[in-house]
Amino acid sequence: MTHYIFFGAFYTVIAVVAATLIAAVLRSRRALVSACQVDRIRWNSEFHDLPQRDRVCRHVLTGEFKSRECPHAFDCRECETHARLIEKHPLAPAGEPEEDLFGMQFPLDRFYHRGHTWAHLEPDGTMSVGLDDLGRRLLGVPDAVELPQPGTRVHANSPAFRVRKRDADVRVLSPVDGEVLETGGPGRPWYLRVRPESLDLTHLLRGSEIRPWLMREMERLQLALSLESAGATLADGGVPVADIAASYPDADWDAVCGEMFL
Repeated sequence: MTHYIFFGAFYTVIAVVAATLIAAVLRSRRALVSACQVDRIRWNSEFHDLPQRDRVCRHVLTGEFKSRECPHAFDCRECETHARLIEKHPLAPAGEPEEDLFGMQFPLDRFYHRGHTWAHLEPDGTMSVGLDDLGRRLLGVPDAVELPQPGTRVHANSPAFRVRKRDADVRVLSPVDGEVLETGGPGRPWYLRVRPESLDLTHLLRGSEIRPWLMREMERLQLALSLESAGATLADGGVPVADIAASYPDADWDAVCGEMFL
């Protein structure tokens, strides 16, 4: 009889522990899904607040459309039109192997987000995430950097990390979905190392798309500087200097970064 009572109590405890663990897993899963949905809703709202000129489809940049607003808030993974165009006209590799574009380095083995971050697939299946050269020059030497803790999940088009520069508090968008494994920063080649949820990077720019996109970004930067600092023009014949913020002390840098980092 004592054995029956013992085993009954033992299995009851096991059942309670198992039920508790299952409930915790389900709650965590629901919280993760909820956080992802909140990020998506927030980004879609912010996307539609962007000026119309900044919401153009990537195929306008390459000349395939004269005008077209992106219907998926820069997430081409959901776009049937993008998939059809890429299938019909595969994206050509960049015309030249060099990485120098308008005096800036844009390595062609990376995938670029329109908020000036990049993703690079590493041999071990992780991805490194960093600021592209224009984004790096916009921020120069940051006053402060706020990075996520390892284990944090980041979502494409949602904040990956924050940078403070002068009067600007810049939230920098993630190019990919995944779990943060390690953090770097301004003194390292990358800001985050991420375990990606997917290797589908069709929402990011690459190859021959980079040059026309960057030409448009240079125009946007010139416009932002001229609006925020009367008569301001890019130095060095249109090539951004290493620390653009330091070169334009009268500009509203919060407004400039808000424009350029989406």
